[in-house]
Amino acid sequence: MGEIKKVQPVFLIVAVFSSIEPVFDWARERVESELGKIIIESPKFRFDQFTNYYTPSMGQTLQKQLWGFQNLINPSDITKIKLVTNQLETDFCNENKTDLPRPINLDPGYVDLGKLILASTKDHAHRIYLSNGIFAETTLIYRQKKWESLAWSYPDYQSEISLNFLSQCRDLLKSQRKNFSAY
Repeated sequence: MGEIKKVQPVFLIVAVFSSIEPVFDWARERVESELGKIIIESPKFRFDQFTNYYTPSMGQTLQKQLWGFQNLINPSDITKIKLVTNQLETDFCNENKTDLPRPINLDPGYVDLGKLILASTKDHAHRIYLSNGIFAETTLIYRQKKWESLAWSYPDYQSEISLNFLSQCRDLLKSQRKNFSAY
């Protein structure tokens, strides 16, 4: 019989994208109030260079930014965090009238030493159901000192900006785990 071991904490990230520039400031304030302090961020980059999937609902010239948080989390918390970010998207729509059906997208995930996990409300063959309508997928793996994509890895997460950001998050995780006990 396998021995159940304590799980190590992981590094929380949230991707925010929108075609409306003030959304980023609004989202930063709300996300930090819910999830804690952002300690690292990627440069903003053009998201629509990778896909036009979101153009009908989110508009053109989509910008994306990745944020990393000070507090490590238990991996099982990703379901609750995805529900929080979904609610924040709804809150923005209720507080701000736009012509866009979905003016903001907040996608949480976490960096572990060997993988990037993203949460989703959409099922697919490579996703595992967690609870409360939330699924998770391994989007990238870390092997032989570099990030590797999988058949379903999103192109924007394979970009140099994203990979550099994720490597920095991984380094922060290694450093922070030294002072953190397992769950």
